[in-house]
Amino acid sequence: MDVIITHINADFDALASMLAAQKLYPEAKLVFPGSQEKGLRDFFLRSTFYVLEADRVKDIELADIKRLIMVDTRQRSRIGKFTEILDKPALEIHIYDHHPPSADDVKGTLEVIEETGATITILLRILRERGIQITPDEATIMMLGIYEDTGSLTFSSSTEEDFYAAAYLLTKGASLNIISDMITRELTAEQVFLLNDLIHSAERYNIRGVEVVVTTGSSDRYIGDVAVLVHKLKDMENLNVVFALIRMEDRTYLIGRSRVEEVNVAEVAVEFGGGGHPTAASATIRDLTLVQAKERLLGILHEVVKPKMRAKDIMIHPLKIIQGGDTLGEAHGILSKYYNINVLPVLMGENLVGLISRPTVEKATLHGLGGLSVSEYMTTDFSAVGPETPLREVQGYIVGGNQRFLPVVEGGRLIGGITRTDLLRALHDVLTPSPLGPHYTKKKVITKLMEERLPPQVISLLRELGQVGEELGYQVYAVGGFVRDLILRREDYDIDVVVEGDGIHFAQVFGAKSGCRVKVHKRMKTATILFSNGYKIDVATARMEYYERPAAPPTVELSSIKMDLFRRDFTINTLAIELRPGAFGYLFDFFGGQRDLKEGAIGVLHNLSFVEDPARIFRAIRFEQRFGFQIGKHTQNLIKNAVSMGFLERLSGARLFSELELILREENPLPILERMAEFDLLKFLHPRLAYNSQTKALLARIYEVISWFDLLFLEGSYLKWMVYLFGLTDQLQPEGLEEMAQRLSLSPRYRKRLIEGRREGFTVLQKARRRQMRPKEIYILFKPLSIEGLLYLMAKTEKKEVKKAISLFFTKLKDMKVGLRGKDLQELGIQPGPIYREILDSLLLARLEGKVKTKEDEIGYVRANYLAEQV
Repeated sequence: MDVIITHINADFDALASMLAAQKLYPEAKLVFPGSQEKGLRDFFLRSTFYVLEADRVKDIELADIKRLIMVDTRQRSRIGKFTEILDKPALEIHIYDHHPPSADDVKGTLEVIEETGATITILLRILRERGIQITPDEATIMMLGIYEDTGSLTFSSSTEEDFYAAAYLLTKGASLNIISDMITRELTAEQVFLLNDLIHSAERYNIRGVEVVVTTGSSDRYIGDVAVLVHKLKDMENLNVVFALIRMEDRTYLIGRSRVEEVNVAEVAVEFGGGGHPTAASATIRDLTLVQAKERLLGILHEVVKPKMRAKDIMIHPLKIIQGGDTLGEAHGILSKYYNINVLPVLMGENLVGLISRPTVEKATLHGLGGLSVSEYMTTDFSAVGPETPLREVQGYIVGGNQRFLPVVEGGRLIGGITRTDLLRALHDVLTPSPLGPHYTKKKVITKLMEERLPPQVISLLRELGQVGEELGYQVYAVGGFVRDLILRREDYDIDVVVEGDGIHFAQVFGAKSGCRVKVHKRMKTATILFSNGYKIDVATARMEYYERPAAPPTVELSSIKMDLFRRDFTINTLAIELRPGAFGYLFDFFGGQRDLKEGAIGVLHNLSFVEDPARIFRAIRFEQRFGFQIGKHTQNLIKNAVSMGFLERLSGARLFSELELILREENPLPILERMAEFDLLKFLHPRLAYNSQTKALLARIYEVISWFDLLFLEGSYLKWMVYLFGLTDQLQPEGLEEMAQRLSLSPRYRKRLIEGRREGFTVLQKARRRQMRPKEIYILFKPLSIEGLLYLMAKTEKKEVKKAISLFFTKLKDMKVGLRGKDLQELGIQPGPIYREILDSLLLARLEGKVKTKEDEIGYVRANYLAEQV
């Protein structure tokens, strides 16, 4: 059996080539190995002049195939199930293709591969040579193949052969009206919105001298013909190179277009499992978030576009250094225990004075010289280069000068270094790009927004922070929720600052200038600036964190602002505002945070985010419900995976409680708790924690009761989250409540408040249900309970009389006081002693019973009941 196949996501060139191939192999069956592009599917639905007789893959017995004819592709990864028979002995493979070669190519028994704009051009020439005729309908389909793959003969990949083929098809009756209808379709409303997103999110990068535009977009639903949108964007903006990453449903689509020889978009697409031509290519990406796909794309572009490399392109920074006055023993500790490096730059203050190597340090230590200073044995005869030094000169210093480590210096300051390994990787172009890609981002000035939304004193404070950074030579950024809420136009003056430099030193200098106290956290390289009015600013050193195991505390190392932001939980929290005077108000968006804020999407930055820190799951749900956003489908899948793998079980009780408390502190935690139940997260608090209709109803009543209570504006504070915790655990038995308190590592104070509060509340509720109560009884019954406990009981009880009694207690009885004081009793002639307490308690009960109402009534009551006794 002969079978003709093409690539998955077949287009018009694939269809035309299959049609032409069937004329060469009339007994062969036509089979699409996968889906077709939307334009082709629409053609099949709308076409009334041509019916393609194609078999389905599932109806083909692969073992019976003797000859496989592949058209418009030769890549294994693009032919679906047919890869299973490629290595079958005696299988004859015929290939007709116009794509450039790749490592994924199949070797054919017969190969006809030519550089044309479309594969149908090759096959049409063979049909003409053999005198095989075609009908006008077939000519129309073949012309569609040429027009689509050559951009109506405008792509630079179009050849003379393509023009001749198109002219021949016109003589055979190809219908230009039908071709025009199919090629120039009007955009749908969804396509217009997506094109608008692509236009506004486009970012320009100068990658090794070539301007490349990268744009992103997303849609919850699949939108067809997105390649048409990218082509329109290219023409509208007159772009030479453009890559679009479009997230639809649970996958990301990469589409690339290029007009210049320097960028072969097919090479990029192949890296993502796709393919195409040097000028037009695509790929489907399933295992990366949009952020990861973009960063990997930028990294790949740095490999594909061959640049003139400079020292700053390959140097490593920041460096681990040592001071000349430090001992060789300290150098040995750095080299062997903490960092896998072989050379340490030696500084005197900030000046580079030498280099000391691992062999020197190890030998000196072996000879018992560990107590001597590094400066006594460092190498002082070394070369250094500037950041703009060409690669060939770097090579001359390292190879020709036999220098294993080459410092990079600018303005007398050490800014980086190049090792032999760095040089070899650059020379052989095998450097695996960082998952973060190059340090590029789209910058936007938001000074006007800051001035509109922030009080003048906050603006002034931010400028002061930037000024101190400028004086110290540090880059200073406002980051996190403060920036996010500013973009969302939400009030939030809780400022977090990240410093590219020594964050602790920065905080101490700022504190000294401003008269503020500074609290230092050395292990995490952070500090808190405490103002006299109670306001505070958290300061962090730009750092990179890694996790030795799931849910473990992070290990911290110094880094750049981009790496610092990459360690954060979600894209919406990765925005940063520069504060230094020369660039005040510049918004840095490395990871698409603005786009996700606009689209209302919660997404992680990498696929191991919930593995490294499962507590982020709770934050994802909290942000989703607080902002009315939606957790992305891919992120939802990652949450489900983390739950099924049980990573949350490894969280400490304190971490769990911290996240739960923050959730219950939200203005309305009910949607968050319901979402937690949907993701099966409550079992990590306690395996028997129920979230059924009864619990939901109780929590809804608690929400109403709390809203009512807050509107009373009564004196005194209470823990709102504790009331919700009472409701959430309502159906747990006492032993279950004990177990949950232990799992959450509740403090003794909170544990007592939760467990005893519920037990006492149940007892009080039973008593309150039995009878109508007078104010005195209400006061005596409810006074021992906490505000949290009473609000919980008010929501829990179904008896209106009990609700009214609790309401009366809060509004009238709780804060009722006696007018007389000890001084008044003494003036009445009563000698001080325990009798005072008895009298005052008796007066309070009399007030509750309505027996006394004024201070004069109280005096009369005391005279009648106590002075008469003394007389």
